[in-house]
Amino acid sequence: MKRRFERIRHKKLNTNAYIFASLLFVSFSLLLFSTQSFIVNIQDAGLSVFSGIRGTLYALSSFVSGTVNSIQELATLREEYKELVDKMTRYEQLERNAAEIRAENNRLREQLDFSRILEYKHIPAEIIGRDPDNLFSALVINKGKAHGISKDMPVIAYQNGMEALVGKVLYVGQLESLVIPLYDSRSYVASRFAQGRYEGITEGQGRSDKPLVVQSVDKKARYHINKGDLVVTSGMGGVYPSGITIGRVSGIFFKEDETSFETELESAISFSKLEYVFVIESKKDFEYSENNEVISEGQD
Repeated sequence: MKRRFERIRHKKLNTNAYIFASLLFVSFSLLLFSTQSFIVNIQDAGLSVFSGIRGTLYALSSFVSGTVNSIQELATLREEYKELVDKMTRYEQLERNAAEIRAENNRLREQLDFSRILEYKHIPAEIIGRDPDNLFSALVINKGKAHGISKDMPVIAYQNGMEALVGKVLYVGQLESLVIPLYDSRSYVASRFAQGRYEGITEGQGRSDKPLVVQSVDKKARYHINKGDLVVTSGMGGVYPSGITIGRVSGIFFKEDETSFETELESAISFSKLEYVFVIESKKDFEYSENNEVISEGQD
């Protein structure tokens, strides 16, 4: 009897629980549909979730797109930078070329001005090389027999505002010639000290960086010659005209037991800078008017 009562009680409790759950569901449903607040909250929550996802995706997409664009812009900037560097290099080269052309024009103008006042009939020439068999000596010029050049013609140059002796023609080709310069060991020039008028023989020592030497100077000249004195061609021997500058005294060497002494000369020409020369043909014969103006010129 007691067991039956328990079953009835348990069944009643279950029934009450079902009823309570049903009533609770009905009440919750009525509340939900009457206020719409729960739906709004669900919608807000959904929107928040989807907004967050959408924002993340947008940010990620923007990051990737920005990275790709940055890479493309960097590549473009590199190309533009390279083009600018190339242009700058070309402009610098053009500027250097223009500077070189201006300097060359100035040198040529200087040579032209000297050529106009040079008292000798002459042939202008350009140094284009050195004798390959005599690297430290002979000079090659771009004029030869076709231009009127012959062997032993004197060669001078205009440098640093001064006319000075370079050497003489040693060998003549049809379009080129070989010039033996003053510093060659085979070069001998009859010379004169401009101040004391004493004479000697100027010889080379085989290299342009070594001084020239004036040999066979009368020992009486020792009291009349000083460092810095000018030495010019004497005109003796008929190869070189007189009065052409050779160099200046840089050293004097004298021995008591000798009848002559020697001096060293610093050449008036810087051969390492020499570009243009003038090959002398003959001296011009000028005819002057009463007011000393040149009215004509001829050839001896």
